[in-house]
Amino acid sequence: MSNTTRVLIIEDHKDIAELLYDYFERRDYELDYASDGRMGFNLASQNEYDIILLDLMLPEMDGLEVCRRLREESRNYTPILMLTARDTLEDKVKGLDSGADDYLVKPFEILELEARIKALMRRKGQVSQQEVLQVGDLELDTGTLEVTRAEQQIYLSPIGLKILTILMKESPKVVSRNQLEHEIWGDILPDSDTLRSHMYNLRKQIDKPFEQPLLQTIQSRGYRIGDAA
Repeated sequence: MSNTTRVLIIEDHKDIAELLYDYFERRDYELDYASDGRMGFNLASQNEYDIILLDLMLPEMDGLEVCRRLREESRNYTPILMLTARDTLEDKVKGLDSGADDYLVKPFEILELEARIKALMRRKGQVSQQEVLQVGDLELDTGTLEVTRAEQQIYLSPIGLKILTILMKESPKVVSRNQLEHEIWGDILPDSDTLRSHMYNLRKQIDKPFEQPLLQTIQSRGYRIGDAA
């Protein structure tokens, strides 16, 4: 089996697409390209990639819709790195809420982009020993990556799954912000809003529809999963 990294670029700005193509093709990445959201969604649904570079503002179907449909309709959990000129916390939350794993603001340095890709690839390659984690009525099967609460299935992004796995394995202990960031991103840390955005989305998915909250923020210490003390 080839070890070549397969990348799908969904980007309507041809100068950016050409820059990405020139850089990554010379480094033996295998690349596909779509100039609009609908074409990108179709390529991602019909082919296997190691990572998807997804622009936010696209013709035909915007990046948020592409990401959401890949996660919810196609059950496609390929790591998605969203590229966008929008850098507000609200925009980041929307991007991560749609299922993106990481977020890079334009203009970006190509070396940082490559470092983010490698970090996502390392996380994708981390295989947990299969087990079923349970906290209250929340269950996570680390083999199938299926999450349920009160027998209702919950769909999380790959980073959401990683955060939940760490918290459930450590439950009821508190996990510090630094520990979470190091386990998820290693030495290539995103900006300060990224973990907060992922935690916001995780709380919305596993707690908001239910009466009893499980995800807790412990002031100045970190986060924990468990029944409220």
